[in-house]
Amino acid sequence: MTKAQLVNEISLATGIDRPTVIVIVEAFMEKVKKNVSEGENVYLRTFGSFVTKTRKAKIARNISKDISVAVPAHKIPSFKPAAEFSAEVRKLR
Repeated sequence: MTKAQLVNEISLATGIDRPTVIVIVEAFMEKVKKNVSEGENVYLRTFGSFVTKTRKAKIARNISKDISVAVPAHKIPSFKPAAEFSAEVRKLR
């Protein structure tokens, strides 16, 4: 599902016009992005959590040049689905 499809679905389900839904969806995504990039976690009960994880420093290999490269510790965004969300997905099997 694309963002445009999501906006259309929300608009149809709620009766709110598309431009308003677009503004709301964009504001939600910006707020999540801002909070996670600042190290704050975003918890949405029954949906999941947007969190920042820290990857340890490591030595990696560039196999095309056959050299070792030091990769410093860094942070990455992550999503952890709630138990209800995971259970819903497991039903699809």
